[in-house]
Amino acid sequence: MRLLMAPTPNGWKVSIMIEELRGLGHPLPDLAVEFVNIMKGEQFGADFMKVSPNQKIPALEDEGFCLMESCAILEYLGEKFPSTLLPLQREPKFEVLQWVYWQAANVGPVFGNKLSYTRYMDDVDAAAKAHPMERFAKEAQRLMSVLSRRLDGRDFVCGNEFTIADIALYPWVRGWKWSKIPIVGIPNIEAWVDRVRTRPGVDRGLAYGIPREEIDQWSEARKNRTAAGGSVIAANANLERGSTDRNSDT
Repeated sequence: MRLLMAPTPNGWKVSIMIEELRGLGHPLPDLAVEFVNIMKGEQFGADFMKVSPNQKIPALEDEGFCLMESCAILEYLGEKFPSTLLPLQREPKFEVLQWVYWQAANVGPVFGNKLSYTRYMDDVDAAAKAHPMERFAKEAQRLMSVLSRRLDGRDFVCGNEFTIADIALYPWVRGWKWSKIPIVGIPNIEAWVDRVRTRPGVDRGLAYGIPREEIDQWSEARKNRTAAGGSVIAANANLERGSTDRNSDT
């Protein structure tokens, strides 16, 4: 099994899943982790695109079977390696999956867009960014209110068991300061973030691709590198590149 990833919220979903599975008795001894330098455009290379046609991390290759999209990978691993992370029974399984899909359809795109406009889109005039900034900020707050209500009386998203619903959501929500999406004062959210962070599997998963001492607090140098790299990735020219570099090896 081969995991292709980078240290981003979507990449950390899968690394956390891997480490949680290991903690639950699935050692995954044959897993190889390969880091993709998205700042250098390695996601547009032909070798990577064989595994992930959408040119985005993470991607998984398992005995010739290729899979893209972080939430699909979570579900695949949850079914292949049975554990409490994904119930097998139909109703509890879909109770978990609906929140996984909610993250993929709502929290990820909204947090990602808010982050891009806040930190990365230096080539966009401030006046032009005003409306989308307000729109994504308000929608992010609405989504956190939805999550807050869901967590009321629960330790985790689907009850007292930590599941792939928590794994899907946590890497995005924990970065609220970087995205400038305040969660302070929203009931239940901060406590849930802290509760998830204490898990050994989460701690190990967050260390993929980043120095351990910077897991919770980036250095100024890393912040500057990430902002600069994010600006390159978010630039319209780079989006155009993704549609033209169909056969590139770079």
